[in-house]
Amino acid sequence: MAFAADRLYRQGKTGMDDPYKTLGVSKTATADEIRKAYRKLAKELHPDSNPGNAAAEERFKHVSQAFKLLSDPEKRAEYDAAARAGFHPGMGGMGGMGGGPGGKPFNFRQSRHQGRGGFEDIFSDLFTDFGGQGGGGRQRQAPRKGADVRQTVTVDFMQAAQGGKHRVSLPGGRTLDVAVPSGASDGQVLRLRGQGEASAMGGEPGDALIEIKVAEHKFFSRAGDDVRLELPISLKEAALGAKVRVPTIDGPVDVRVPPGSSTGTLLRLRGKGFAGSKGKRGDQLVRLMVALPSSDEALKAFLEKWSPPDGHDPRKGLHS
Repeated sequence: MAFAADRLYRQGKTGMDDPYKTLGVSKTATADEIRKAYRKLAKELHPDSNPGNAAAEERFKHVSQAFKLLSDPEKRAEYDAAARAGFHPGMGGMGGMGGGPGGKPFNFRQSRHQGRGGFEDIFSDLFTDFGGQGGGGRQRQAPRKGADVRQTVTVDFMQAAQGGKHRVSLPGGRTLDVAVPSGASDGQVLRLRGQGEASAMGGEPGDALIEIKVAEHKFFSRAGDDVRLELPISLKEAALGAKVRVPTIDGPVDVRVPPGSSTGTLLRLRGKGFAGSKGKRGDQLVRLMVALPSSDEALKAFLEKWSPPDGHDPRKGLHS
């Protein structure tokens, strides 16, 4: 049974050109130069960028085929060796496929026992991936998906809490407006389907993976879905109680400070935290901090005459 490349040779329609010329690189091009040339052409010729353009689609297939051969070091070396030997396995039409010294056709039907690396392996593998079955009867492989790209975006604390649009620059110069969900957390990764690199095989493009970094806030902090805040209050507010204005991620609210509050007293504002994974919001924990004025002669005079009630020991819990 003739193998795929031999069959195509006899039919005179391989549909492929010299891979180096197809990618526009020299025969001494490095792997990185080949990869860069392919990415540039794939971006220009991808069917998504050229809807209805049959010529661009056909050239895209040729570019993908050429990249598949030249990106495989083993296949590229065997291809180059064949060319140096005077054969022209090159990827052109009937005249370029299989032309040996003196213009004699080259027989691609070489037995498997000669080992991996014969022309049969090169072209059978190549044509198996790009259409139909190879000489060994292998099924056509599904086109390989393009590579994913990764990027990190830093958002401020309030944007992470409330959500919103954020512009992101991707490798290659493209920009996207990313929808940051409300309740986004530091280290969370957003997957944008189809926004990665084009496929070398004509398959689906890869995805863009956007990692979120949340900047610190000047007075809010986060613990899970809860928001924490240290709230300074006066000695009078702590001793007598008071209604005070407290900032939250939804805007300021009025909160009642209980009489006799001490530094470290925690007040819980239910539902004023971040949105959780199940839709329920966390709370805001307000830690009261008694702040004394740096200079208050009246307060100083009062305290010099004041004594705590009998039995009161603020460090009682620290006694061994």
